[in-house]
Amino acid sequence: MDKKDKKKTKHAPEAAAEQPDGGSGETERRAFAQEQLETMGTVSLTKGAHAIHCLTVIGQIEGHVEAPQGQKTTKYEHVIPQLVAVQEDPAIEGLLVLLNTVGGDVEAGLALAELIAGISKPSATLVLGGGHSIGIPLAVSARRSFIVPTATMTVHPVRHSGMILGVPQTMRWFEQMQERITGFVERHSQMPAGRFNELMLHTGELVMDMGTVLDGRRAVEEGLIDQLGGLSEAMRWLYREIESQA
Repeated sequence: MDKKDKKKTKHAPEAAAEQPDGGSGETERRAFAQEQLETMGTVSLTKGAHAIHCLTVIGQIEGHVEAPQGQKTTKYEHVIPQLVAVQEDPAIEGLLVLLNTVGGDVEAGLALAELIAGISKPSATLVLGGGHSIGIPLAVSARRSFIVPTATMTVHPVRHSGMILGVPQTMRWFEQMQERITGFVERHSQMPAGRFNELMLHTGELVMDMGTVLDGRRAVEEGLIDQLGGLSEAMRWLYREIESQA
């Protein structure tokens, strides 16, 4: 193997260590970011005045069963350790969650939403494109939620694909699952449970289905999302929160 081949096979941490970066802590950060880029296609830490962990929730939120091949997914087993790192890593000062999701597995979505809500550091969500179905609890889980005017959010009842038992216990199971979602949204937004249920059971808007589609402005007017704004507004809010706690 010649020198050129050896250079290609050098591990990322070793390559990063050769750079004059100001200390081993920065070296570890770069190595971690490189690992994230290779395994998940994202770079986790921003390079601004404060270290913000950027988490993307895109496509379908994948739960206990893998989605069909060819679908864009957010795998919750990848996201969980990132959220733990946000809470425990002293180098991370805040969390920004970018959402463009059609929804997905209810239990996985609620699990991620509860983890985000439990982070003690400043956190913000930004809905881009869509934050539908179980994406709604994720959208309201942070301390401050933002949405762009062109984004939409679909409020609808819990759905299930596949065979179910036609017994009263099944219907009660659906009701309990819906109550968990409604309760979380009520606790983490300005929308009362009664209004959420009203939008969820609306029959005059979706073809062959029930529910309501809210654009960015209406989501704010209804109290589901805190503020209309984009990336700069979300980052400014995070910076102010971080600096106010310093």
